[in-house]
Amino acid sequence: MSQFFTQVYDVVERIPRGKVVSYGQIAYMLGRPRAAREVGRAMRFCPEYLPWQRVVMADGSIAGGGFPEIREAMLKAEGVAFLPDGRVDMAACLWKGERE
Repeated sequence: MSQFFTQVYDVVERIPRGKVVSYGQIAYMLGRPRAAREVGRAMRFCPEYLPWQRVVMADGSIAGGGFPEIREAMLKAEGVAFLPDGRVDMAACLWKGERE
């Protein structure tokens, strides 16, 4: 596992219940603002014990990769708000990192 993947997982581990973060936001937090795709690659191998469902696309869409219905159900169970079109309400649920 690369050091970058480990850093991604460290961020994912800290996302609070009921909050979400985008791939690009994780990249930005790690000082690599153009590495959203690399974050996505890391998430494909994310350990199951981490709250992987809390990482979504910047527009609130639940990213592909598998289990979108399960991810949506998990997020709803945590109290994450959704817009009528099925995307996460990023304005209400975005985690801004440790400053929050």
